[in-house]
Amino acid sequence: MSRLKSEIELSCPCCAATLVVDLDLKRIIRHEKPVREDLPELSDVERILAEAAQRREAAFQQSVSDERSRGAALSKRFEEALRQAEEEPVTRPRRDFDLD
Repeated sequence: MSRLKSEIELSCPCCAATLVVDLDLKRIIRHEKPVREDLPELSDVERILAEAAQRREAAFQQSVSDERSRGAALSKRFEEALRQAEEEPVTRPRRDFDLD
């Protein structure tokens, strides 16, 4: 497509798109998106979906094992705290006016 003398072509510094601006109209008359090479191919969809499913399953299994071990860890901490409380002598708490 031929350009008029009033048209200038600019490159967007943010997304590298090409903009064609008409100076007489003071408007963008054409916008061309840049070709991205990092986009996945349609033929790789099955592999990408399988990898995503594996990541989800691994995260779920990790959360299940964390939740199972959480109960054992909490009961162990409770037993330690109970043992420590039994070993400490029972004392009467001090109040501010007891110190006078």
